[in-house]
Amino acid sequence: MDYNNSMIRKIVQKHKLDKNFEIKQNLEYWLSRPPEERIEAIEILRRQMYGENPPRLQRVIRVIKRKQS
Repeated sequence: MDYNNSMIRKIVQKHKLDKNFEIKQNLEYWLSRPPEERIEAIEILRRQMYGENPPRLQRVIRVIKRKQS
């Protein structure tokens, strides 16, 4: 058996160890996904945190009074 021509190829990727790079890469990935997939990912995370019957998302209303000009 010839191990030099095996079907498994090693792949190595280099990335900067920069927090901003990781955040940008993560944001680009999630913005490339369809809205349905993003919502499903949120639901999975909520169930991991709260169990099978997670509480509903809270509605938040903030009224800001602006100066009349």
